[in-house]
Amino acid sequence: MRQISALDPELPARRRVAFYSHDTQGLGHVRRTSLLARAVVDADPDVDVLLLSGAREATSLPLPERTEVVTLPRVGKDPDRGYGPRTWGGTLDDVVRVRAGVLDGALAAFRPDVLVVDKVPLGVGGELLPALRRLRADGRTACVLGLRDVLDTPEVAVREWREQRSTSVIERFFDEVWVYGDARVYDPLTEYALPEHVAAKAVFTGYLGRGRASTTSTGYLGSGRTDVAATAAPAEPYVLCLVGGGQDGAALAEAFAAAPLPAGHRGVLVTGPYLPEAARDRLGTVAARDDLEVHAFVRDVVPLVEGAAAVVTMGGYNSVCELLASGRPGLVVPRTHPRAEQLVRACRLADLGLLDVLVGAIMPGRVGAWLARTAAGVAPRRPEVDVDLDGLSRVPELVDRLVAGATRPAAATHPQDQQEEEHRATA
Repeated sequence: MRQISALDPELPARRRVAFYSHDTQGLGHVRRTSLLARAVVDADPDVDVLLLSGAREATSLPLPERTEVVTLPRVGKDPDRGYGPRTWGGTLDDVVRVRAGVLDGALAAFRPDVLVVDKVPLGVGGELLPALRRLRADGRTACVLGLRDVLDTPEVAVREWREQRSTSVIERFFDEVWVYGDARVYDPLTEYALPEHVAAKAVFTGYLGRGRASTTSTGYLGSGRTDVAATAAPAEPYVLCLVGGGQDGAALAEAFAAAPLPAGHRGVLVTGPYLPEAARDRLGTVAARDDLEVHAFVRDVVPLVEGAAAVVTMGGYNSVCELLASGRPGLVVPRTHPRAEQLVRACRLADLGLLDVLVGAIMPGRVGAWLARTAAGVAPRRPEVDVDLDGLSRVPELVDRLVAGATRPAAATHPQDQQEEEHRATA
């Protein structure tokens, strides 16, 4: 009897889609790619998906059926030494060599019809370059670069784009550039004066807002838990605070924990898994009150956002998408360093009347005053733009179009760029 292998050429071909996120800091990139993976599987339950991530928390996020996760050795950023291994000793080059080998081997074996790369075209230190060359030479895989709406201020974004030779990389390896936003809110093609041949490959998907609620998660994780908690969102009215992954959210978390809450409301605070231990200890003292719940990690934050009377949040892409899709009143307290991405996004959305923004000193009184006004029913401004939040429903259509496309052209070889690209830290 002939044994049947998954690689048997006589078996019906299944579509395969791979998503890569470098994930040197926070959970924003991998959360976005996991949402895209679920959208693709929801549209075609027979598709096989491979998620390649630098965040081991990827395995704790709600994932769809037919999705496997490959986690890469972690890279972190030290304020003094820059990027390097998060766990191992050695240098950035040491860990990048391992990550590049894993990426090249996994993608060569998986042979995706479509590869979607999040934000960094060549990955950390050029780690995707061997895999991209192999995929381009094979001619089977359509490659997409996915960009969030705001990269940074125009000055910083343009400088980094040039330093990373992103235009050249896109020309050689990528078929399309998906912008996960609405050009009426922020148009990076215009703001960053990107070349016409890059703009010609660009597709605005709309924000990845609606359709985020997971169908695979039954609750949210409490502090220190690794399983799904049985506790649901509070039954009584509550206000919510989110600080993203938590690396730089200590000031907002502590301010919310100490802020006076509106009468008749509880507080729910999600600190993120990366909140520094010292901040977590301080928060434990501040948050010792009966009307406040504190959680470290949430598998599916959407139900919490949708049920809140008001939301205070940092200005990361995912948090803002969840806020806009929920229609709840929101106060965004953006990070301003080392990147101004959150500040740029928050100010643009505030100018359009879509949310409120708090800059400057993050004090409990300022947070409490906003919560009090919101709970009192102070009418928000009328939004000036009906923001497109339907990106998750459009991505499967874009994948279908690419899969149906012609064989991909092989990438031209540029030996003079090889060494520089392979060793450039581009996170």
